[in-house]
Amino acid sequence: MSEHSPEDRTLAFAGILQALQLVQQAAYGKPCDLAAMQASLGSILVIDSSSVEAVYGGIDKLRTGLLLLQAQLVGKNRRPDPELSRYLVTLLHLERKLSKRSDLLDRLRAGIERAQAQAEHFDVVHENLVASLADLYTQTVSTLQPRIMINGQPERLSDTGVANRVRALLLAAMRSAVLWRQCGGTRIGLIFGRKAMVDIAGALLKREDDRLPARH
Repeated sequence: MSEHSPEDRTLAFAGILQALQLVQQAAYGKPCDLAAMQASLGSILVIDSSSVEAVYGGIDKLRTGLLLLQAQLVGKNRRPDPELSRYLVTLLHLERKLSKRSDLLDRLRAGIERAQAQAEHFDVVHENLVASLADLYTQTVSTLQPRIMINGQPERLSDTGVANRVRALLLAAMRSAVLWRQCGGTRIGLIFGRKAMVDIAGALLKREDDRLPARH
């Protein structure tokens, strides 16, 4: 992916938001979109790709994230989620720190390669693979400060399976944050380019809707 467009940055940013909302849903015990979770966790395993769209398996797999982008950046139809915004700000701060730690980046790549081998035997949402991704997050991103403090139901967050899912999804959010930065994403660009990104998200959603077969 040598050249990047505003569309690429929009998709990557939608990937961040989608993974973070899945974190919330896991922490609070809310129903989650399995396809969205597969796309988010699956993106971790795609180290090299011909396009941003291919990282997630298609634009349709980021529908949740694109809708969230509209809500979070402009508040269209509903108020932005302050908890999601807090997670986002901390995540982008950690991404900058991670980018300067070659030791952690090497450890991440090695861990992802091991997870890729596991994925030959397990679905990406299988508890064994999720546990491996969660452990990789603990050994890398979680060693940086400040740590992302997740709100939710205490009894759920103390459950090993739920905790693993949360950490794996945080790793997915970080993967998208790294991709967003690689596509030219910056904090200043985010502040001054919000409307343009929302417009692009709307156009992408419309394009996908137009591809759906007509209902009779």
